[in-house]
Amino acid sequence: MDVTNVTTLLVTIVLIGNIVLAGVVVFIERRDIGSTWAWLMVLFFIPIVGFLVYLFLGRQLKQRNFYRLSSEERNYLQSTVEEQIHQLQNRRFFDHKLLTKHSDLLMMNLNSSNALLSMYNEIEIFSDGHEKFHALFEDIKNAQEEIHLQYYIIQRDSLGKRLRDELTKKAKEGIKVRVLYDEIGSKRISPDFFKELIRYGGEVEAFFPSFLKLINFRINNRNHRKVCIIDRKIAYIGGFNIGNEYLGLDKKFGYWRDTHLRIKGESVNQLQGRFLLDWNYAAKNKLNLEPYAVPMEKPEGNSPVQIIASGPNSETEHIKNMYIKLIMTAKRTVYIQSPYFVPDASFMDACKIALLSGVDVRIMIPSKGDFPIVYWATLAYTGELVDYGAKIYLYEKGFIHAKTIVVDQEVASVGTANIDTRSFHLNFEVNAVIYDEKVAKQLSELFQQDCHDSSQLTMGKYKERSMFIKFKEAISRLLSPIL
Repeated sequence: MDVTNVTTLLVTIVLIGNIVLAGVVVFIERRDIGSTWAWLMVLFFIPIVGFLVYLFLGRQLKQRNFYRLSSEERNYLQSTVEEQIHQLQNRRFFDHKLLTKHSDLLMMNLNSSNALLSMYNEIEIFSDGHEKFHALFEDIKNAQEEIHLQYYIIQRDSLGKRLRDELTKKAKEGIKVRVLYDEIGSKRISPDFFKELIRYGGEVEAFFPSFLKLINFRINNRNHRKVCIIDRKIAYIGGFNIGNEYLGLDKKFGYWRDTHLRIKGESVNQLQGRFLLDWNYAAKNKLNLEPYAVPMEKPEGNSPVQIIASGPNSETEHIKNMYIKLIMTAKRTVYIQSPYFVPDASFMDACKIALLSGVDVRIMIPSKGDFPIVYWATLAYTGELVDYGAKIYLYEKGFIHAKTIVVDQEVASVGTANIDTRSFHLNFEVNAVIYDEKVAKQLSELFQQDCHDSSQLTMGKYKERSMFIKFKEAISRLLSPIL
């Protein structure tokens, strides 16, 4: 066979492979239209490289029983959700003003993501890394039974080592310690980093581990959750990972502005359940869910909370839908903070409808991005909303990493999900929705304080950008469905 025939055969194989993959993308995986067209462009314009890119970044996860729950476990979870739906339909919780007002949001979260409402919670807000980690380490030191810790990023630096050493001390005391980290986010970490912790009975697992630390076909599906549950009494959820940059010690980022919650109350059980599902998927040593399903005693707090989880295994984008529903219920104000703002058409339409309805929509993003292509896409989308009357703030004191939304100073969401396709569709995320005016007002005040450390992106400033920046924005926006 001569060179011409070999070349023709290879080209034919590549074309057939591309056609087959295109068929999978269009007819089997049933993606949204924007993502479908983006992947078709990749496959046909860069055939061989496109195939490899799709292999590592494009494949979707199965959605049915991803966590391999038994029929008894699935039936139990479904029965608890159905019981609460029945209670809500009989208006048993409707003596609470905000729950009555936002009953449709509450019911949507229940129906879509099995997000049980917990009535009694005490919430503390952290916006500074030093304060958050001081509280976390104090709670770890005081742990009496078990510590469950899950982070997207654990760095091999002084903060990461301090956390490891504190956990090791607790393991020596006989406290059960379990650590779950994301393989891609924590690429510098391995079980060897935790060898002393493991030696004293601690357990450490990686989510979607790589083959020989080199090949990972799930590199595009990251477990972006950041939670810690201590003694089933205290839980942490929010944007801070584990690393010196989150203390503001990285010169590249400067001061790190984030939002994290410390929760005591009934919703701790919901976060514990979410951790256990992820743990049992990743670990060889599975945990029995039943002992953790026992309700806690009624605590002192009175903040109603729902824990919303979503991921590539979800049939619908639970957190995105929750965000949109929040925006659509707004009558006065919507405050959003996110390091990345690369929404889809449905989210943009919700913001535009709110703005056209007279709602004061304010969005805060970093003044400088950590990923250029994502940042240019962020500027493109926020610039479009400026034209509709949105107030866009560029945080300049350092890097803003908070993932918060506050509506009418009544209802708020704090968690791990950014405003982008990755968080909505590709990553495993978790957010807390809080129905409490006091908490919502605290978060609103933090937003207003941050405005003093920000500049406003006006339409005049946006129109002054150069043609080169406009070009970068256009290309980045075109690629946004697969960023």
